[in-house]
Amino acid sequence: MQVPPTGVAPPRLRRVLGLWDLVFYGMILIQPTAPVPLYGVAESLSDGHFVTTILLAMGAMVITAISYGRMAAIYPSAGSAYSYVSQGLNQHLGFVVGWAMLLDYLLQPLLSAVWIATAIHARYLPGVPYAVTALLVVALITALNLCGVKSSARANRVLLSVMCAVIAAFVFLAFRFLYGGGGWSGLFSMQPFYDPHTFRPGRILGATSFAALTYIGFDGVTTLSEEVHNPRKNVGLATVLVCVFTGLLGGLLVYLGQRVWPEWRAFPNLETAFLDVCQRVGGDALFQAMGIVMLLAMLGSGTAGGLGAARLLYGMGRDGVLPRRVFGSLSPRTGVPALNILIIGAIAYVGAVTLASIGNAFEHAGELLNFGAFLAFMGVNAAAFRRLGMGSSRAAILPALGFCFCAVIWWNLNSLSKTAGGLWLLAGIAFLVYRTRGLREPLPKIDFSEC
Repeated sequence: MQVPPTGVAPPRLRRVLGLWDLVFYGMILIQPTAPVPLYGVAESLSDGHFVTTILLAMGAMVITAISYGRMAAIYPSAGSAYSYVSQGLNQHLGFVVGWAMLLDYLLQPLLSAVWIATAIHARYLPGVPYAVTALLVVALITALNLCGVKSSARANRVLLSVMCAVIAAFVFLAFRFLYGGGGWSGLFSMQPFYDPHTFRPGRILGATSFAALTYIGFDGVTTLSEEVHNPRKNVGLATVLVCVFTGLLGGLLVYLGQRVWPEWRAFPNLETAFLDVCQRVGGDALFQAMGIVMLLAMLGSGTAGGLGAARLLYGMGRDGVLPRRVFGSLSPRTGVPALNILIIGAIAYVGAVTLASIGNAFEHAGELLNFGAFLAFMGVNAAAFRRLGMGSSRAAILPALGFCFCAVIWWNLNSLSKTAGGLWLLAGIAFLVYRTRGLREPLPKIDFSEC
């Protein structure tokens, strides 16, 4: 084996990515169809003002994206909420943020399984009980992860291209449907933004916390900080552009959906409501195309989330934070943490059935996921406020606003998500206090680099 000569710098990641590479990557992470599975539930929660809640959430996300970009400029090799909070505020607070984000990893397969199982049960196999379809979906996600199946970058690009084609078809057909039915007055209306008969500020704030799911994943752009030309400028700008593009595209889709089908109470099923809108403007062809795209997108999201959670649990087991015999083992054949994948699959199935028994499973799972996400967003805004406030009080205004905006959205999560998320957070704090002997010893080593 050749030894590199003395004085030769170790290999580093190359800075080969430009601004639009980052934006494209961010759009893949979020997916252009992000508001589609949320549509019916969000319409119900907001009393027909989903487009308003998407735009309100965009304000909070854009300010938070600026905080992420500024922290990426200060810590260009960090790239995570856990790292930014740990370095910008306090290691113990960073651990709490990472623990909250771990909940999101565990919930991603649950969220995907709920939507897919509901769609199959409501649209394709109505005679099969929901509990059975949920079991089949979770089994498929678990089997894919046990086999070590990963989606390639090429497959992601193909899926993104198909999504864009289906969305373009929907936009064209919706415009044609609305203009053909009522001319320009059919196309343009203020009702999706503000209907005085149903607009209630409290409902809007509560629905905004759910609509914010549209933007989950934008912060993944900062994980590429070490591979970007001029990261101090491009990372922050890319995160903002991803949020703006997502909000405007999502707002357009939702606006058209609301104009095509103004009475949301008439949807036969809230979770798959947007498919009904597609059928109204494009018939069975668009209905099937959007349904297949969404099933594949949610399956890919659930699989990736489940594998990420399993690997994070494996790291905690390998480092002795969790019992090594249970969480720290790999399958000798596939090299994946098989037992962790099975545990996550069990959590997804039990959660899908339990949440369905007490109400709208997709709504509860989504808001519980937002519990951890918005704690992380508040943490990054707080870290940016502290770091930027050292140099200029004016520079600290935006992160302060971002923190307050995210705190309002987080506070308006439903009571179930705040109760369950609060219990999870208390468990993490108790774990932290126990492992550090009352915060007197070093933190347990946990790789939250993806959080």
